[in-house]
Amino acid sequence: MAFPSWRGTVGLIKPTMRAGNLEELIRMLPIGISVIPLFNDIRDGSRAEFERVIAGYEAKTAQFAAEGIELVHPAGAPPFMILGYEKERQLILEWERKYGVEIFTSGMNHVAALRALGVKRFVGVSYFRGEMNATFAQYFTDAGFDVIAMAGMDVDFDKVQELSGHQVYRFVRETFLAHREAEAIYMLGPAWHTADIVAMMEGDFGVPVVHATPALCWEIQKRLHVREPVMGFGRLLAELP
Repeated sequence: MAFPSWRGTVGLIKPTMRAGNLEELIRMLPIGISVIPLFNDIRDGSRAEFERVIAGYEAKTAQFAAEGIELVHPAGAPPFMILGYEKERQLILEWERKYGVEIFTSGMNHVAALRALGVKRFVGVSYFRGEMNATFAQYFTDAGFDVIAMAGMDVDFDKVQELSGHQVYRFVRETFLAHREAEAIYMLGPAWHTADIVAMMEGDFGVPVVHATPALCWEIQKRLHVREPVMGFGRLLAELP
């Protein structure tokens, strides 16, 4: 049985059992908002695995709905982005009608954050290799953005959490400086623990940075009708547009 918190509760379906990003989110969220996590067990980060895990997301969404959780977030951008922008929205609408609960995915969250910041053209970075990045770029193109580039870092899926903030900063810096016409930087995925360098990158590069964990904190607040700015993690949380 779930026991909702006084300011609202979100049911969070994590794609992996990777430590770190859940703790980051909880530290960012205002007092009175609770997070109840359930976990899928994505291991290799392949397209085939992302396709298989959708059934697990639905089962856990149904579980949260049965417990009376008011807001459900199936986290992990790739499993839903590979469906495509329109198919993802159709699926989520179907689940909302079926289970009677409000739902938003990581992709929906990132689109909303970019739009809230007034961004039309951006450069993206991810920790995926190869053609998966073209899939991510197409998702945002279909959402109405001009994706200047979607650069994938050369790192194994199960090693992303071991990267230092300095390593990720250097990769983001190289990508942005090659595409200075970008109005923003988009960082796909919370597995790299770099929320603490978002404000630094915004100051250095002069554009907003949409990072998965601060963006999620922003949208949870918005959907639960809470408005409490959080400093130190970039413009999105500081201004709550």
